[in-house]
Amino acid sequence: MMAIVLDMSPGPWLAINDGVMGGISSGRMVQSGDVLRFEGSLSLENNGGFASVRRPIEEDLAKTTRVQLKVRGDGRTYQFRLRQDDGFDGVAWRAEFSTDGNWQTVNLVFEEFVPVFRGRQVPDAGPVAPAAIRQIGFMLADRKPGPFALEIRSITFTENSGDQTSISK
Repeated sequence: MMAIVLDMSPGPWLAINDGVMGGISSGRMVQSGDVLRFEGSLSLENNGGFASVRRPIEEDLAKTTRVQLKVRGDGRTYQFRLRQDDGFDGVAWRAEFSTDGNWQTVNLVFEEFVPVFRGRQVPDAGPVAPAAIRQIGFMLADRKPGPFALEIRSITFTENSGDQTSISK
C-alpha cells in the first residue's frame, strides 16, 4: 500500500483565526517534543468562534483516497480540512473527528468529506479531487470558549483499503 507521510515540522503551518472577521480567538501550531501541537483559545466575543492552522501541500496525492491522523486531543471535536487551491479564502472540504484525551488513530476517507465555505455546505462543489489538494489544515469551531490543544504525531495519506472513516485507540 502506498503511503505519503508528511513532514512534521511547524514551519509551513499558518494560523488563520477569527480575527479575520473581528473575533479574538487564538490558535497556532508549535513543536512539542516529537509532535506538533495545535493550541490556543477559542472566544465567542465579537462574533468570533474559530481557530485554524493550514499548510501548503506539494506532494502528489493523486492516488490517495484517505488520510490517517495520529492525534491526542482534549475531548473536543476538531475538523481536518482539505483545499484544492492556493487561495486564502474559498471552498474547503472538511471532516470532523472527536477526541477523548488519549492517543487515537483517525482514518478519514475523502468521499466522506463535506465541501464548505465559511461554515456553510456547498453541495455543488463536488467531491474531493486528490490530485488537486493544495492545502491541509485543522480547525476548531465547536462554539465552546476556552483553551484547546490537539497533539499530532503523524499525518499520512494512503490508498483506501475499503474502510470507512473511523477512530481507534
